[in-house]
Amino acid sequence: MQIKLLPDQLISQIAAGEVVERPASALKELLENSLDASSTNIVVALLQGGVKQLRVTDNGGGVTKDDLNLALTRHATSKIFSLDDLESVASLGFRGEALASVASVSRTQLISRVSSEKHAWCIVSDGRELSSIEPAALDVGTIVEVNDLYFNTPARRKFLKTEATEFGHCEVAYERVALSRPDVTFMLQHNGRALSRLSASEPKKRFAEVLGEEFAAESVYLDESAAGLRLWGVAAKPTFNRNTRDKQYVYVNGRFVRDKLVSHAIRQAYQDVLHHDRHPAYVLFLELDPSLVDVNVHPAKTEVRFREGQAIHRFIFHSLHKALAKPTGVSNAVTASQASHNPFVTNTLTPYPTYQSQINLNANEPNSFYQTLFGASNNTQQERQFSSPVGYAEEFQSGATTLPADDFPLGFAIAQIHGVYVLAQNKLGLVVVDMHAAHERIMYEQLKNALDSKAVPMQPLLIPVSFNADRLEVATVQEALASNDFSLSQLGFHIAILSPNTLAVRAVPTMLQDADAVTLARDVLKDLREYGATRALTERRNELLGTMACHAAVRANRMLTITEMNALLRDMEATERSGMCNHGRPTWFQVSMGDLDKMFMRGK
Repeated sequence: MQIKLLPDQLISQIAAGEVVERPASALKELLENSLDASSTNIVVALLQGGVKQLRVTDNGGGVTKDDLNLALTRHATSKIFSLDDLESVASLGFRGEALASVASVSRTQLISRVSSEKHAWCIVSDGRELSSIEPAALDVGTIVEVNDLYFNTPARRKFLKTEATEFGHCEVAYERVALSRPDVTFMLQHNGRALSRLSASEPKKRFAEVLGEEFAAESVYLDESAAGLRLWGVAAKPTFNRNTRDKQYVYVNGRFVRDKLVSHAIRQAYQDVLHHDRHPAYVLFLELDPSLVDVNVHPAKTEVRFREGQAIHRFIFHSLHKALAKPTGVSNAVTASQASHNPFVTNTLTPYPTYQSQINLNANEPNSFYQTLFGASNNTQQERQFSSPVGYAEEFQSGATTLPADDFPLGFAIAQIHGVYVLAQNKLGLVVVDMHAAHERIMYEQLKNALDSKAVPMQPLLIPVSFNADRLEVATVQEALASNDFSLSQLGFHIAILSPNTLAVRAVPTMLQDADAVTLARDVLKDLREYGATRALTERRNELLGTMACHAAVRANRMLTITEMNALLRDMEATERSGMCNHGRPTWFQVSMGDLDKMFMRGK
């Protein structure tokens, strides 16, 4: 079989298949060229979803007359000049293929003017040949007009979808670029109608305009730096989750990317606050030395490769994990110093109104359940009643009726419904708490902290609890004892073998002392058996602790006193990620006075 050199036209069309999959692909490349040209105002105009016509107008630096024909030639670029440049790419474009690829499968017109020239110049490609350069009228900047995409490659054109679908993809490409540069003004037109105008603004406003006010209101801002890396942007709270990945935007040095390593780190940060079949929403910007990331992986430039992948993964995970871990009690409170450095903060909470004084905080219940779970000291029963695991007791004993909102955003308990939900009143209205879910999160976070500090307190049982065990359960304990495996003691358990088919639980974690010792032990042994001690305490650590927390959490139909309910609210305010339980379900909801007024049609 004879080998032949392909003609340049066919080479360009093959390259176009990689770079220009559809009109949205061409639009992405043209927008990136405009940004590389330092444009501050970009207008996109489409006809028939971009298939009939796609025009991008910018006010960038422009292209000189002498370089105009090179702009539509393959492998001609102003972005890089050497291998060193390629290893440290700072621009969005660098391959010199985009415009040439687009021109090879369309009728393309390029008009451009630089500030040093008296007028603009124009060049046209018919998909094969370039025209001569002619004078044209234009202010400083560039217009690229792409007409009849794939007119000369009908096999590719037939794979395009409907006008509405193609426009939808173009709109997504437009929004991705617009999110990356809030300092640039963008405008989008379709079939002569203006659909979007985004003025240059601060990031907060741009994100709200593109992704909606609800996304902006339900997001947390983060800006973390370490070892030459910076991660900033917004991440939606777990309550603002999606059934698709449609609101996930990651930018590496300003370039939108889809990277498995980054996605995995983000997913790990959300793993114990998001339900397994839901997806988080975020707009995140990772900045690092260009020499530490390879953007020359794929012609579409949406894939990257990091030189220090593990370090990047750890940095992203810890930065986002820290932002999402903010306790409920500080989720809405921002100090003045934070606000001055945070473009997403517009206001703070107003002073708190006077609480109702008729709530009886002296409610009495023998053997206070909530306090017992946390291992109260040897106080009297009356003292235990008012003792909070996180030290909020004095506020409730003082009898004060005017309290600051920033200290108690979840308010104070007023009732319990069917032994399942706690009702509380705060400055905004009504708070409804799922007591089991909330308590499960509190126990889970305490177990994690205790295990991290290698100090899970152990509570010996006055009377050991024995139970019939199967051979695998006995073997698991036997192996742990024979190999001096400290996994059980690390978790706060002491389990002994009484016979070939009998085990005895002699001690359990102090904070789980009221849980069913046998059921708890069986579940822990099951995880240790299935995953091994090492893996159970590393990879499966959170699942194992989640199981333990679920056993200890207050169950439905357990009636709590007002004091215990308030202690639960205070612990929620002081606990990381307390807005969601371990399985990604919400632990509480706010019902505002406005919502209540609407229900009862007040004011109508």
